[in-house]
Parts: sequence; structure tokens; C-alpha cells
Amino acid sequence: MSASEGGRAEAGQPEGGAPQPSGLMDLLSVAAVLLDADGRIVLWSPQAEELYGYTAEEALGQYAAPLLVREQHWELLIELFAHVMATGESWAGAFPIRHKDGSTRLVEFRNMRLLDDRGDFYALGLATDEPTLRELERDIALSTRLVSQSPIGLAILDTDLRYVAVNPALERMHGIPAKDHLGRHYREIMTAAKFGVPEAAMTEVLKTGIPMVDQSTIVGHTPGDPDQHAWSISLYRLEDPQGRVLGVADLVVDVTDRYQAAMAAAEARRRLALIADGSARIGTTLEVEQTARELAEVIVPELADVVAVDVLDSVLDEHRPGPAPGDGPAFFRALAVKAAYPTEAAQAADPPGTIAAYAADRVATETVRTGRPLLIAHADDSDLARIARDSHSAGLLASAGVHSYMSVPLIARGQVLGFLGLTRARNPVPFCEDDLALAVELASRAAVCIDNARTHQSVRNAAETLQRSLLPSHPAHLPGLQIASRYRPAQATYEIGGDWYDVLPLDHDKTALVVGDVMGSGIDAAATMGRLRTATSAFADLDLNPDQVLQHLDKITSGLEHYIATCVYAVYDPHRAECRIANAGHLPPVLVPSGKHPELLGLPTGTPLGVGGVPFETTTFGLGPGDQLVLYTDGLVETRHNPIDERLEALLDLLDVPDRSLEETCDRLLRELRRPDDPDDVALLICRTQPFALGTEPPQR
Repeated sequence: MSASEGGRAEAGQPEGGAPQPSGLMDLLSVAAVLLDADGRIVLWSPQAEELYGYTAEEALGQYAAPLLVREQHWELLIELFAHVMATGESWAGAFPIRHKDGSTRLVEFRNMRLLDDRGDFYALGLATDEPTLRELERDIALSTRLVSQSPIGLAILDTDLRYVAVNPALERMHGIPAKDHLGRHYREIMTAAKFGVPEAAMTEVLKTGIPMVDQSTIVGHTPGDPDQHAWSISLYRLEDPQGRVLGVADLVVDVTDRYQAAMAAAEARRRLALIADGSARIGTTLEVEQTARELAEVIVPELADVVAVDVLDSVLDEHRPGPAPGDGPAFFRALAVKAAYPTEAAQAADPPGTIAAYAADRVATETVRTGRPLLIAHADDSDLARIARDSHSAGLLASAGVHSYMSVPLIARGQVLGFLGLTRARNPVPFCEDDLALAVELASRAAVCIDNARTHQSVRNAAETLQRSLLPSHPAHLPGLQIASRYRPAQATYEIGGDWYDVLPLDHDKTALVVGDVMGSGIDAAATMGRLRTATSAFADLDLNPDQVLQHLDKITSGLEHYIATCVYAVYDPHRAECRIANAGHLPPVLVPSGKHPELLGLPTGTPLGVGGVPFETTTFGLGPGDQLVLYTDGLVETRHNPIDERLEALLDLLDVPDRSLEETCDRLLRELRRPDDPDDVALLICRTQPFALGTEPPQR
């Protein structure tokens, strides 16, 4: 590295000025102390104050031994001082000194005798912190070995990007001796245009100080080595201890073998990544059409220019026949079409939602009947005629330049659901067997998701049918009451839950108002809800107090294995203008007095139905004309993201709007409080009292 050192000396001389001071001396912070012949301190440098802790005023004139060392070391220090002063021989070594703060520190010394112009002798002691010196020595030794012996190419360039140092490894990589680098600009050595990229990166690193590590891989050759190589380049800005920019370090790793291996494996990695992407992105919902769109978005443009996803119409509609045997056509329902760019090949596919018949000699029909994938690596006009549904579509495929095609069956649990059609037109590379294997893997994963979605859809349809049969309709006339209600299924799962409401006309113009929630979801929860609703209606006809009705419902629920429910049961009497209400572990109803702010009713909470053995309590309160009572289930206000108190406060704020119809209030509550991904269903019941004249008795409040 001697040649590079000469380059560094030249770089240290700025134009029109003296050499810049080295930061190394500042890093060591060398202290100077001068003693007279008697051992008194006569000179004290600022670095000495930093090293020993004493100011010049405290040190000057003092004997060095008592001031700077502990008593057990006085004799040794005096002996060394006498030897230096008597013989003129310098002494170097580490010596423990006492700092002003009382601590003992190891200091590296260089002691020598000085002679002034009057013939008097003095002792000069140069010292620095010994651990700092040893650390610097280790760093230098390590750096020297790393630079000279490392297989990584290393160059140091100054701020003008001229070579200052080059290690042997970089000599070999470039095929140019180190001496031929020194003083020359980076682009004088690396002349190819592609090396403009690392040159620009060096300028940026010098400007910002932000290193660039393995951010650039250059493939090419150097002037001294015609062989093709790949280099990974890392760049670091070099600064002295004062922060002055010295240049940039260029670390070059020859990654030719790794690059070639990476290129050979790139296609395999791409396929694995595509499978992983498909696993993450396909089947995020239980919607057949959405699953098909997700499959298409994964495939295009990574695997195909255009893809079409079609299922047999009989798969989605069990009342339709499956593929006809023999020479009969197959009926497909298009689910998704995706193109990487505008092309007539996409127009040749059936638009999503349409049902089309494919003749027996078509590729799609052959695929679903045999359950085997088909690869047409090089498609000619006769192949396009078999791929397309009709001659018009075949013409569109030819016009789009389609030259390669794959048809892959969608198979789940042994049943063929449909097929996946992939085409290439702009991509000049024909499909190969590896592409077909990848398409089969993606189609297999998607088919299971489509099958799950259609099964779920079937269950959901049954649940919705049950739901419609269970939800009540409001009586045409309720004495002294206006009623509005809503039910919303869980948005995240589209399943019916166990929430319900009911409005029951009773004798003597009374009305029972019920809102409940069976824990769980699905058909079982809905069926349990139906049983409780039927039982509630039967007990209501007995004109029992609300707490007695809940007591009977509690017994019934206790007999239903694994089910509990919450419920609010209220009875409004328009003659007395009063409401009697009991709560079984449910959220508190909201009372909206006419002309006043809404408030949560402070009812005894009670225990949920099905716990058993705990009595319930009836609360009675008055309802004046225009007062509203809001009953709801927890799906309206509970979320994973907000405290329940905060959500209840939001409910009260939304209800604090006068002169709004009950229907508008229901819609506003659902719109403002529900999220698209809410996992729970909601039952909401709002009633408003209105004047009731016939048979009215004085209100008892």
C-alpha cells in the first residue's frame, strides 16, 4: 500500500493553501507537561488539564510526584525522573496516574530531557490516555490487515473521485496495478457507460453522508479484464474526527458466481413468489366472484397477458344441468377477465356474469370433461378456433396476436368446477411445462376457495331464508305508539346471528317491546332465537310482569345446551303513560324525553338468560307524549377499536337531534355507527309515544 500512501500525501495538499491538519493528534489528545530539575511543573498544556483534571493554576509550581501519582508510586516516579535527567535517555511506557477526581488512570508516556539556551535541563512528558491509544493501535492493525488481505476490493477516492488507495483484491478485479489507479479519476479506470451509476452514487454519498450498502450490482467488464463479471458495490463517506470529509470508500465484491446462480434460479423464485402471492391474495372473502378476480389479478401479468376464469353454470345453480355427455355443449358462467393491457384478446373472452355454451370440440369443454390441463405452446389458426367460443372470438384472438394458450381445470374435492384460460400475445415467450405446473397449482388453490365460497353462499342463503321467516312485521296499529325497527346481519361474515326484536300487542291497549341477543351466529343461533321469540310471545299473552317473563325465558334458555342470551323486555301502557321494563344482562336502553337530551336508563343489569337462579327486577317509569325509547343489541355500539363508554356516548349524541322521524333515526344510527367489517349483527327498535285519548286514565308518575 506504499504507492497509495503517496497518493494520500498528494491529496492532503489543497490548492493554494497549507496542508490540512490531521485529526489523529486531536483524537489522541496528547498532553504536554514540562518539569524543572527539581521536579516542579513549569509548563502545563490544555490537553494536560483534560487528561489529569487539574487547571494550569492548580498545577504550575507543584511537585509532579505528589500531585499526579499515588504515594506508593512516588519512589518509582522519582527514580525514572532522575534517570532521564541524569543520562538524557528517554523513557516510554504506561504509568498509573491519579486524576483530580481521585480515580486512577493508566496513561501512555513519552519522557525526554530538554536543554535550554542557558544550559538548564528540563524533563518533558508527553502523555495520552492508554486505553484510547491501544484501541487506535488495534483499529489500525485490523484495518491494515483487512485492506491488504481481504478478498473484497477496496478503493479510497478523494472528494474529486480520484483514486487515493487501492488494495490488492481490487487490483486483481480490475486487472490494473494499484499504481496505475492512483491520482486518476474513477471514470478513467471504469470507462463503460454503466459505471456512471456508481459514480453518481459516490457523489450522493459524499453529499449526504448516507452509506449505500449493496444497493448497486454492476454487470460488465473492466479495461484490464475482458471477462464478464458482476460486482456488488457499497459506498461510505470518510470523515476525520472533526467531521471534515476526506473522500469515499468503495467496497467491491465480485459476485459473478452468485449472480449467475441467481439468474439461473430467478425463474424458479418468481414461480415460488407467485404461489406465495396467490396463497395470500386468493380467498380473502367467501365470495365466488371476488375469489375469481383475485386469482386473475395474481396471474396477470406475471404469468399471462390475459386470463379468464369460468365455472360451470351448474356449480353455482344446482337446478341447472351439468355438462352434457358425448357431443353436447357445456354451459359456463364467466366470473373474471383480466388483461395486462388493452387487447382484443380480452374482448374474445365472455364478460363476467354472462352464461355461454361451448361446443364439445372446444378446449374449455374438453378440459372440464377430462379434468386434465391442456398446453398449446404454439397456437395456430386451427388451435385458436378450438380455444374461442365462436369464429368471431377466434378472429379477435388472431388479431391480438395470441400465440400460446393454456387451459387448466378448477378442481376441488374431486369435482371439476370450471376452467382457467391463459393466453400470451405481447409476451413473446411461449408457455412451457413449468408454466403449466404453476397454473395448475394456482388453479388448485383457487378452486378450493371457490368451492368454500359457493358452499358458504348456499348456507348463507338458507340462513337468510330462515331469517326472513323469523323477523316480525309490525302490527298495523299500536295504541299510543309509533314504531321503527331494523335488522342488519354481520357484515364481515354475512351470517345470520342470534339478534332479534319483537313488538307484541297485548290486552288493554298495552304493547310489549323486546330486543334480545343469542350468543353465537349461524343457523343454530337463529333457531334458538326463534324458540325464545316464540316463548316470549306466549308469556307476554299471560300479562306477566317483565321480570316474570324473563324468569320463564331464563328457565327455557338453561335447557338449551351451550346457549345464553341477553334480553330487554318492556311493556308500555298508554292509559297510564308508563313503561315497565326488566333487563337480563343487556346493554341499557336509551330514553329520549321530548325536548330534552337522551340518557341511558339506569336499570338493574341482571344476568343473561341461561345462567339460572338469579332473580330479575322490574323498573317502572313514565313516558310523556313524544318521548322515545331506543332498544338495541351490542352489534350497534361494540367494536374492537373503541371503549364501550365512548361508543355509548356517540349513540347519545346521534339521538340528540329533535324532529327527526323514527325511520330516519334508524338509518342514521346504522350509517354512523356500523362499519363494513363489523363481525356482529344488529337489532334496533325505536318507539315514540303519541297522544292516546280513548279510555285514558290520569298518568301515574
